[in-house]
Amino acid sequence: MTSPAGPPSTGGRDDERRQVKLLAVTACPTGIAHTYMAAEKLAQAAASRGIAMKVETQGSIGAENVLDDNDVREADGVIVAADKDVDLSRFAGKRVLKVGVAEGIHHPEQLIERVRSAPVHASDGTAAGPADTAAGGGRERGPVYKALMNGVSYMIPFVVVGGLLIAVSLALGGHATSKGYVIPDGTFWAHVNAIGGIGFQLMIPILSGYIAYAIADRPALVPGMIGGWIANTGTLYDSKAGAGFIGAIVTGFLAGYLVLWIKKVRVPKFVQPIMPIIVIPIVATTALGLFFIYVIGKPISWVFEHLTSWLGGMTGTSAILLGAILGLMIAFDMGGPVNKTAFLFGAGLIASGNQTVMGMCAAAIPVMPLGQGLATLIRRRLYTQQERETGLAALFMGCFGISEGAIPFAAARPAQVIPANMLGGAVAGAVAGLAGVKDAVPHGGPIVAVLGAVSGVPMFFVAVVIGSVVTALATVALVDVSGRRGRAGAVPALAGAGTGVVGSGFPPTPQVRQPSSDAGAPGAGSSSSAGADVPSDEEVSAAGAEVSAERARTAAPVGVPEQATAEASTSVLVSADRETAAEDGRPDVLSGHLTARTVRVTLAARDKDAAIREMAELLGRSGRVADLDELVATALRREEQGTTGLGEEIAIPHAKTDAVTAPVVGFARSAEGVEWGSLDGTKARLVFMIAVPESAAGDEHLRILALLSRKLMDPGFRERLLAAPDERAVLDVLAEVA
Repeated sequence: MTSPAGPPSTGGRDDERRQVKLLAVTACPTGIAHTYMAAEKLAQAAASRGIAMKVETQGSIGAENVLDDNDVREADGVIVAADKDVDLSRFAGKRVLKVGVAEGIHHPEQLIERVRSAPVHASDGTAAGPADTAAGGGRERGPVYKALMNGVSYMIPFVVVGGLLIAVSLALGGHATSKGYVIPDGTFWAHVNAIGGIGFQLMIPILSGYIAYAIADRPALVPGMIGGWIANTGTLYDSKAGAGFIGAIVTGFLAGYLVLWIKKVRVPKFVQPIMPIIVIPIVATTALGLFFIYVIGKPISWVFEHLTSWLGGMTGTSAILLGAILGLMIAFDMGGPVNKTAFLFGAGLIASGNQTVMGMCAAAIPVMPLGQGLATLIRRRLYTQQERETGLAALFMGCFGISEGAIPFAAARPAQVIPANMLGGAVAGAVAGLAGVKDAVPHGGPIVAVLGAVSGVPMFFVAVVIGSVVTALATVALVDVSGRRGRAGAVPALAGAGTGVVGSGFPPTPQVRQPSSDAGAPGAGSSSSAGADVPSDEEVSAAGAEVSAERARTAAPVGVPEQATAEASTSVLVSADRETAAEDGRPDVLSGHLTARTVRVTLAARDKDAAIREMAELLGRSGRVADLDELVATALRREEQGTTGLGEEIAIPHAKTDAVTAPVVGFARSAEGVEWGSLDGTKARLVFMIAVPESAAGDEHLRILALLSRKLMDPGFRERLLAAPDERAVLDVLAEVA
């Protein structure tokens, strides 16, 4: 760990005689493109001013060019251009300027000027001196969004593991009884069920803890987790049910911002070293815990009691109305006080001989996970790979009446998912009430019907199916509407959503380096995967990163790593269709991914959408496009996340989809240019389109981008492409890429 740095430069005569030395750290959520793009831009700006700069990049392949003790000790300031958490403790005593990664790309010169007057970073994480406001800063995702997504990403494995273990144990070792679906004590499956239950117990504190961690770093982790546990333990505040995942979100944000406030408190120097590990966690945990128990918990208990009394007064009303209300309540918070009120109300009436109310609840319970899982199948392109996998797990959990399978979706998109869940739950409950479905055990889902605990089985399944379909369709519609609204007011994606979905989705998961499957082929490189399963939200910017990289490399050495671009650029692409690229003696371009059939010297389209369709049709001439409409839709969906116009009259739309059977690249040239929303305002005249199968191993699309972008940074190369008279001449120029 780097020791505390020395004092910042004072601007005296000694400082004037020596060269200014700056450090920088760049990072983005997916670590594919913007991390390196910002690094190169900062390096270029520093070199043009005669400033020595070393840049640490925290990309998907890990930290490179790591700053050591000597670097920090000699530095005059540190620029942190990042859209994810970066440990600043090693920069204590140095001027630190923290902005979004986009600011590092677009205004590196301004950052170099601003860092000289930035506040000095204290060892407790506070800033000493005038604060450098975000005015003019990078356009980065808000802290609320990033914190929520951080919590969800850590919670998902607990939901999936816990839910699947419980479902399997119930299926193989459970029995329907008057007390519910029970597994005999001491059996193997009882132990499996207990392990799954631990996963469910932990998921709420994990969600809360990592929301807090994203806001205020490690000192907030313990208050957030303990706060989440308290929120989910209703007995601590005299409630029969905890606050569930909604309570965890509340405690996570309360813990995070409470710790941030405590960090600002001035304390004596001898206390500062123990502030982050003793004082802050103890004070924040105690304050948050007592606040929740005495201030927030009491209203939750009151709501629980009065909802129960209110439902008791409705037992003689319309079965359809009661079923709809119970379905709304079951679907609202999935394990929270409203859900538990409805469930316990139905379960309590079983003993008195009224099994109809529990039948309504049982039909509504599986609707949320089944509906959300179904939505990921209906409109796959709206969801990331991680969401699709979670959707399959949710379908499985829904069959066993485990409503918590829908929590990751609700936490990630509450404004879209919770209303859709409630609508489907209300429909399922109303249909079950209308049909007089009965459930003899306090459990829900198809499993209770299969095992004979439900009377009116056909209508029970009708209610579940209708409710699930309504939830799925409503979710897809609301997510689509949200995406269109976002697109209407969108600016080019500089900080990368990292999700590849419309609206807010699950955050990208950490990537694991894997050797390319082509490694054993002749001429194959050793390039590793940079996240083949992550939607390519930022990949197009890799081209811009290469442009900046070359300019920086021609300037004075500034210590910026080149591994990320050099490794990809020197990788050789191997394709089973290589022979098609060399047909009729034509040059081999991009290892056969681009051929004469996918080159056109005149692009007829006048707008971006038409141009993407025309490019897709051009790729179709290769014989590698299985579904043209799906290819177009996927490419347009990518554009919704931010423009693929790189500037310099270049656009590289791309799609990762099984609509193509093999990687394919096309090129077309527009005489007038197409408005592509490029960052520099230029129209796209040189348009490349890249499409690779979703199931393709390795990072083929990234390597293609790297090879293209390395050459596209050369103005002479672009001029030769624009001047080439026909397809053969274009191919001859493009052959330089390989």
